Amino acid sequence: MMDLTRRAALGALALAASFGLAGPAAAQTTLKWAHVYEANEPYHTWALWAAEEFKKRTNGKYTIEVYPASTLGKESDINEGLSLGTVDIILTGQLFAGRAYGPLAIGGAPYMFRDFAHWQAFRNSDLFKELGEGYKKRTGHDVVALTYYGERHVTANKDITKPEDMKGLKIRVPDAPLYTMFPRAVGANPTPIAFAEVYLALSQGVADAQENPLPTIQAKKFYEVQKNIILTGHITDALLTIVSGSTAQRLTDEERQTLYSLLKEAADKCTDDIVKAEKELVSWFRQQGKNVVEVDRAPFREATVKLHNGPDATWDKDIYDRLQAIGASN
Repeated sequence: MMDLTRRAALGALALAASFGLAGPAAAQTTLKWAHVYEANEPYHTWALWAAEEFKKRTNGKYTIEVYPASTLGKESDINEGLSLGTVDIILTGQLFAGRAYGPLAIGGAPYMFRDFAHWQAFRNSDLFKELGEGYKKRTGHDVVALTYYGERHVTANKDITKPEDMKGLKIRVPDAPLYTMFPRAVGANPTPIAFAEVYLALSQGVADAQENPLPTIQAKKFYEVQKNIILTGHITDALLTIVSGSTAQRLTDEERQTLYSLLKEAADKCTDDIVKAEKELVSWFRQQGKNVVEVDRAPFREATVKLHNGPDATWDKDIYDRLQAIGASN
């Protein structure tokens, strides 16, 4: 009887092995990477690239499934998912991550950067690393990379050339408090609406305007329901790549190093794509019959910077001064 039982057990093991189910070496782990952007945007393209590369470099031990377009929830949901264990990696705006650790939000505040070079210097600075470390101490999660999202511009059916033209304008903003700073500075009425619902809100008049970088305005087709694109450039925006702390701990040191290196490389490649797209899209939008307005940004900036260290600030003056000093002598 024991011999029959033993033979049956061995047969079951052999069958399992034939299906690739036997032994720890054959085990495969699937990680979930979530974001709110469209599948045809560079953020998703390079996430897929990093996922495929990680699978190759771990000999198939890990598979990363990338979920675009709010498939796993809106931006606040996927941030919470890092701690709940429902996601392993996310791409998210600095202001959403800043809800957990306020100083990290400073890079997403309006007119915080002088230009792209200033943003790039911040991205590579000790200050940015320190902010990531502060976030990790608060949450346990790793800020791995920063991807350029683009300069955010206003779109509207109303003609806008100066801050006063935005008075009372019902403008959609993401559901994070600091996104309301610029609209309030120019007298507009900020209206938080989930990203996936913006097109419908614009088409139905729930919002009169919205603000996003040119590549996003194209990808989400906001230009179809908005006549004017006003180049306010009020936020030099970026997305954080964050890995859940519990996920990071499950990886070996070598696996973690490989993953983080790929995430940084994907951020660099995506940043290059966004910079290129921004340069090309002004003429593209004009070809679509859109009114692209190159406003004098100085009055918009002047109205906004006075709020930088007011009650909305989630950073202290020292962090602000250090950020402003980066690259200032170049």
